[in-house]
Amino acid sequence: MFRELEVGSAGVLATTIGLIVLTIGLILYFRMRYRKFDYQELESINSKVKSSSLSAKTKFPEVDVFKNAGSFFNFGMAAALAISLVAMSWTTYEKEVYIPDDALAMEDEVEIEIPRTAEPPPPPPPPPPPVIQEVPDTEVLEEEAPKFLNQEVTEETKIETPAFVPKAPPPPPPPPPKAVEEEIFKVVEQMPRFPGCEDKGTDKEKDDCAKKKMLEFIYANLKYPAIARENGVEGGVVLQFVVDKDGGITETKIVRDIGAGCGEAAELVVKSMNSMGKKWTPGKQRGRPVKVLYTLPVKFKLEG
Repeated sequence: MFRELEVGSAGVLATTIGLIVLTIGLILYFRMRYRKFDYQELESINSKVKSSSLSAKTKFPEVDVFKNAGSFFNFGMAAALAISLVAMSWTTYEKEVYIPDDALAMEDEVEIEIPRTAEPPPPPPPPPPPVIQEVPDTEVLEEEAPKFLNQEVTEETKIETPAFVPKAPPPPPPPPPKAVEEEIFKVVEQMPRFPGCEDKGTDKEKDDCAKKKMLEFIYANLKYPAIARENGVEGGVVLQFVVDKDGGITETKIVRDIGAGCGEAAELVVKSMNSMGKKWTPGKQRGRPVKVLYTLPVKFKLEG
C-alpha cells in the first residue's frame, strides 16, 4: 500500500531551485565543451577526409549539437515530470491556533443587562362612576297649542338669504403608532450557533462543533495589542452581542475589559463575523427565529 506523497513548501522550493541549477549547469558544460575545439584544425582534417554525401551531413561532425537532441528531450521530460509530481504533492498545513484552556469559562458571574425593548403604553384610567342626581318633583304644565304662522308667499314678500358661514377644516389625522421593538431573549429553546456545523447529527454535536469553530475563528484572528504585550497585560474580556433573526451580529458591547486595547481587539474580531460569508444559525423559540443575547468571554494570555 503506497503512502500518499506529501511535499511542503520548502520541498517545492528546493526542487525548483535544483532543476534550475541543473539546467544552467548543463548549458555551461556543453558551452565549455564545444568551445575547446579548434575550428581551423577541424576544417583541415575534414578537407582531407573523403566522405560520401550521406555521411557528410554537417560541416563539422565533431561539434554537431543535434546529436544530443535525444538526451536534451529526455532531460526536459524528466524535469517536467518531476515538477508535475512535486506540484501535485504540494501540501499546505493550517497554522495551529492556540486556544487557552477553559476559553468559554468565566471567573465571576457577569450581570447580564438585557437591552430594554419598547414598553407598551399604560392602560387608560377607568372612567369615574356615574353620579345619580335626584330629580325634584315638578308640576307638569300643559303646553299651549302651537300657533301656526302664515307662510303664504306673495310678490311683496321679501326673502332674506342667510349669510354664508365657512366650515372649519377637519382636524389632522392622529400620528402613526410607534413601532414596537422585538423582544431580545437571553435563553431560548435552541441557542444560536456559529456557522459550519449544521451537517452534524444531534443538536449536542452541532453545539460542540459550533463552539470549537467559534473559538478557532476568534483566536486565529485575534491580535494581541502591542501595548498590552509590552506591559504584560493578561486576563479575560467579556463581550455581549445580539444574534439577529437572520444570523447577523448586532449591538456589540464590552461588558468587562482589562485595558490596554484588549477589549477593542476582541470586539473587532466579533464584528468581523459579519464578513465571514456565512451567518450564524439564529436562535429559535417555539420554532420561530428570535433575537438572542450572547455572552462571550475572550482570554488574553502571553505564550511562553
